[in-house]
Amino acid sequence: MQNILILSGASFDSIIYLDKFPEPTPQTIHHSIFSEGVGSTGIGKAANLCHLGFNTTLHVLFGDDVYGKAIKKFFADKPAKLIYDIDPKGTERHVNIMDKDGKRISIFVNSTSEEPKLDYSKLEKEIITADIVILNIVNYARNFIPLLKKHKKEVWTDLHDYTDNNPYHQDFIDCADYIFLSSDNLSDYRTTMKKLMTKNKKLIVCTHGKNGATAFNNKNEWFDSDIIKSFKLVDSNGAGDSFFSGYLYAHTKGENIDSCLKYGHILGGMCINSPLIAPENISESILEKYFGSL
Repeated sequence: MQNILILSGASFDSIIYLDKFPEPTPQTIHHSIFSEGVGSTGIGKAANLCHLGFNTTLHVLFGDDVYGKAIKKFFADKPAKLIYDIDPKGTERHVNIMDKDGKRISIFVNSTSEEPKLDYSKLEKEIITADIVILNIVNYARNFIPLLKKHKKEVWTDLHDYTDNNPYHQDFIDCADYIFLSSDNLSDYRTTMKKLMTKNKKLIVCTHGKNGATAFNNKNEWFDSDIIKSFKLVDSNGAGDSFFSGYLYAHTKGENIDSCLKYGHILGGMCINSPLIAPENISESILEKYFGSL
């Protein structure tokens, strides 16, 4: 069983569901669906991977508040190790406005501290024993990079809705062996993927929402894949983290890139078919059953 260490990414989210995004004018919207729960990229990945045969450890920041308690409660019955530090700013919180097609406007109403006073060395043992480290793009997480380089760890990162040449992401790009990102803010995603590959990467994967995903490896080979259309949209929150987790799962099983993309689409599809941050009742056997039925 492989050890996965996920560094950073926890929030408590308020989610508003509308048929369409409102026009930028003063107005009153009388009807919407509303939900609240844990969120963010570290929780999304951990909630998947801990049920897929990995020893999963997650380090996050959250506040000594009701929202931090909700995050601890979320992991209380999950086979994952939660390591946390208390953020004096309180738990990160998002308000996500969703339209009927699953597109999202995310508003950060409270953000994680940029440079919290942490003892980063206390994670060194976890880093040493990790087979794979997932380094998320929360600012304080970049302070783990010297330890990751020291111990020559395989690093996966998710740039999310990356924009070309954004200096914020450069440390994460330089550190990573495997990079995932979305094409949402890219004018030419293939050009961006080629530029990222020049940084001595092993693989770049770019997701396109309902238009599938594209992978580019260090052999200059391209792989395109479609979503699995049998999954119906309930809630797209967490779909990118589920896709990432499905791909990573298949990669560790020695599957080829085409198959890894399919596993990613299966888990991403299961996620959008669920109102939760990760698919309900996910397991290796369920994931393999879906793959075998394709």
